[in-house]
Order: sequence, then C-alpha cells, then structure tokens
Amino acid sequence: MRFKVFKNTVLLFVLGMISCGNFSKKKVDGLKTEYKTPQTNTQQAIIVVGANQTDAYLPLLKGKRVGVVANQTSVIFKVKSSYTHLVDSLVSLNINVKTVYAPEHGFRGTADAGEHIKDGVDTKTGVPIVSLYGDNKKPKPEQLKNIDIMIFDIQDVGARFYTYISSLHYVMEACAEANIPVLILDRPNPNGHYVDGPILEIEHKSFVGMHPIPVVHGMTIGEYATMINGEKWLKNGVQCELKIISIKNYTHQTNYSLPIKPSPNLPNDASINLYPSLCFFEGTNVSVGRGTHTQFQVFGSPFLDKSIFKYSFTPKPNEGAKSPPNQDKICYGMDLSNEKKITELNLNWLISAYKNTINKADFFNSFFTKLAGTKKLQQQIEAGLTETEIKASWQQGLISFKKTRNKYLIYK
Repeated sequence: MRFKVFKNTVLLFVLGMISCGNFSKKKVDGLKTEYKTPQTNTQQAIIVVGANQTDAYLPLLKGKRVGVVANQTSVIFKVKSSYTHLVDSLVSLNINVKTVYAPEHGFRGTADAGEHIKDGVDTKTGVPIVSLYGDNKKPKPEQLKNIDIMIFDIQDVGARFYTYISSLHYVMEACAEANIPVLILDRPNPNGHYVDGPILEIEHKSFVGMHPIPVVHGMTIGEYATMINGEKWLKNGVQCELKIISIKNYTHQTNYSLPIKPSPNLPNDASINLYPSLCFFEGTNVSVGRGTHTQFQVFGSPFLDKSIFKYSFTPKPNEGAKSPPNQDKICYGMDLSNEKKITELNLNWLISAYKNTINKADFFNSFFTKLAGTKKLQQQIEAGLTETEIKASWQQGLISFKKTRNKYLIYK
C-alpha cells in the first residue's frame, strides 16, 4: 500500500469564497483569543494545518458522497481571531456531505468524558450525525453505504489513552473493509516533542489503549494512521487507502498552542501538557480537577494527607463534568498550573500521592491498568520503586518503538 502525502499551497481564492460564505464566522474561544503563528529561530513561520489546504483536497471531493469524522476542532482558520467549521465550509461549497461521524464528546464537543452520544441531525447544516462512541465505536456497513470518501479531521493531544486515535483505528478498519479511502487533514501534536511511558501489553487492550505503543507516542494523526496501516493493526491485517494532507511549517519540536479546546476538560496549554502525566490519576481515587476550572492542572482527594498537601479544591458539577469524582468533597493535593512545560512523563506526583494516602488499599481501581497498559506500573509503585527505577524498566520498549515510529514520520 502506498501512502499518498499531499503537500500543496493554500488556495487563497477558495478560502476567500469560504470566508465570504453565508455561514457565520466564529471567534476562537479556546486556549487563545488569537490564532498566533509559532516562532522559529530565524523567522516567523505560519503553521498551515491540513484543513486549510483546500486546493489539495477539494478536487478529491467533487462529485463524491462524503463522510466526515469531526468535532469542534475541525476548522478552517480564517484570520487571526476567526475560523469556520470544516463541515459548514464544505456544505457552503456544495460538497455533498452525507454523514458526520462524532467521536467522544460529540460533534460540537460539549459532552462529558464517557457520556453516551446519540445519533441525530446537525441543526445547523441538516447533515445526519452518527455517534462513534458508546456501543457503536466502529461504523457499521449500513452507516457507510452512501459514502465514497471519508474525511478524518480531529485535533489530537498525543496520548495513548486520548480516544480519538482509537476512533481513527475503527474508522480506518471499517473503511478498509468497505473499500472507502480515508482522507486525513493533519494537525500538529502539542505533545509531539517527546516519547515516553510503558508500552501497552496487548492483553490489556481497550478503547483507551489499542496498540503496542507508549503512553506518549510523539506522532500526529496522519503519522499515526500510517503506522496503523503499516504495522497491520487493523482486523485481519487489512489496510486502508490513505490520503494525507500534511501540515506546512511544522516539526515535532515546533511549539503549538491549540486555538480551540480539544475536549471540555482540557481548557488550556498547561492542561494539555500535563494531561499524559495526570491522567493516571483517573485510575485512582484522586481527582484531577474535573468539576473545577483547573482541570488537569491540579490533583487531590479527601484521602490525601492535608499536612503534606496544602492546596485544596472542591469539585462541583460544570461543563464536561456533570458528576465529577469526589463531588462536593474537599480535596487536598497540589496546584500544578504554573509548572514549566514538561518534556517527559512525571510519575513523582502519582508516587507521592500513593505514599501519602490514608488507605493504600483503596487508592488504585481497575481502570488504572487500562490506562497504564500494563499491571507492572501499579505493582512497581506499590513496591516502592522510584520514578527513575520505574522509567528504567521502559527503556528497551521505548527504543524498539522509536525505531518503528521513525518509519512513519512525516515531520522530523
């Protein structure tokens, strides 16, 4: 299977048409109030995401029945402070969008983590929506029968347990079985600057970890899709026809601040950077700030020693957390919102919390092994190993993974 990577310039005329369309522009309301260009050592370079390179993919869609896997991050950036949703843009250009397929958190991105997403119709465009979360993670043949080409355009954050790459797997698998090509509009990975964590053991495969990769994989959605194909991870070793619109002016060391929240509980750059390290707490009785305005920037629980953990917060229901863990209980822990950007997983917060919890037997739950992808991490923490000792046990797996990863990198 040849992977086709399209690297074209932005078609200004088409973008002008889109920006002058009848649908409304939206102001970027996520992590930053402006879509700012990243700095390089010598000049200011503009990152051009796949969705903005309309000249590269609009010809592929003309006369086709199109499916789109999308959420609130699936946008075409217009000027510094506005954007249009990809689906709205395609519909305005008379592209025949037959179905939108919505991953976790839904098409517009407001549902709780783990909340059941229902099928329906997008009120703005009238396009039918099929949920790819809950019991229907893989599109059924009848849900693809009117599709000639599938677009996948979702902002990822580079962690194995962030479920959009699991949705990617199932979409590719279903499309491969139905002989439908998949067009990926690539976006930067804000945690693409490092690779770290234990390799998932296949016996612990789940929707929060489907492949033998580390917790932080250091790949974009486009690169990851080529790895899924190349390593023949799809059912029965089938391979999907892929077309990737790659990012311009991007490397894995390029700083990228997400202009739109990738999910309700990742509200800013700090939360996205801390997410791979703090998500382990989701497999314990410790809160990571769901039900506060500092989600994935704090941790704490009613069961931690408050003489050691001076910071406190009380989770309350809010957007993205209708019933947060430890709701209405005072949680003692740490505020990490001002931490410097990390470039490796931090286990010391998890180890410290375990050492200073009231009842160690109640600290971990069964979800922890799914997040870790192995039973060994819990066993190592319970045995009193240090972060250095634990990380040493990952190194052979990471060396092997990086060799495999290197075959599929589009951006160095």
